[in-house]
Amino acid sequence: MHDSISKYAAFLRGINVGGNRVLKMTDIKKGFESLGFREVITVGASGNIVFTAQTADSSDLAKTIDTGLHKAFGLNGSATVRSVDHLRELIESDPFRGVKITVDIRLYVTFLNTPSRRRNPIKLPYNASKGIFQILKLTKTEIFTVVDLAAGGGTLDAMGFIEKEFGKNLTTRNWNTVKKLALTALDRATAF
Repeated sequence: MHDSISKYAAFLRGINVGGNRVLKMTDIKKGFESLGFREVITVGASGNIVFTAQTADSSDLAKTIDTGLHKAFGLNGSATVRSVDHLRELIESDPFRGVKITVDIRLYVTFLNTPSRRRNPIKLPYNASKGIFQILKLTKTEIFTVVDLAAGGGTLDAMGFIEKEFGKNLTTRNWNTVKKLALTALDRATAF
């Protein structure tokens, strides 16, 4: 009997952002392949990887990746893993439905490595002062945020708030990047 194979996406925290932890994606790809993962594809330059592996718990895969990347590159605790099926479900749920998209609007999803255990729930939608950002949806493992650059703030304001409230064991990606990863993994020609 053969174990089943599944597709996953890994998000590495802080790779090639602001000149810190600069790594070539070709090296990251080789690192993933050396861990036994197959069909490894990197998307963009900031640590987004699609791969296939024996079906496993995402947190177990993240630990394997963290251990392997620490040995190869000295990275510490940077991997967040989601199944591609989970990403597809997130996209199909259309969490940003109703948001008017302009040149100043940025849509983000923050992936929590451990389920949220906040004692004081945030009332949603949560609006930051002056409309700098808004948290639209919060699950146990994801936070969906809209940032309005025209309001005078920026992405760092939202990320700072999220880290203060939920800890640093997380990583954030632009919604378009998440959709691109899912499309790459699913080999689909049509967009969500």
